[in-house]
Amino acid sequence: VKQYDVIAIEDLKTKNLQKNHHLAKSIANASWRMLRQMLEYKCEWYGKKLIAVDPKNTSRICSKCGYNSGAKPLEIREWTCSKCQTKHDRDINAAVNILYKGSTKLNGQGLAMVTS
Repeated sequence: VKQYDVIAIEDLKTKNLQKNHHLAKSIANASWRMLRQMLEYKCEWYGKKLIAVDPKNTSRICSKCGYNSGAKPLEIREWTCSKCQTKHDRDINAAVNILYKGSTKLNGQGLAMVTS
């Protein structure tokens, strides 16, 4: 929180995610709600901005051309866009889409992609 002025996250509804019996225990153990609460108060404390975006289609939409490739089972971790042929890591693609959605919520202030 100290390092970045804006943090964008998915507005996940963990209660809904726990309906998946294969993932419920892992989701409950991850304390996702607690992480969000900590981010919220730390951002407020340091005068930073936390943006929660709608998680709909973040892993389905190609972050390069915007094509929605449809649902994929969770075991599919990499995919290639059938429209522009860009190869995606599912999680990185979703992160780029979350950043884009977050930047549109800032009303044109823009966000920069930061990688380690």
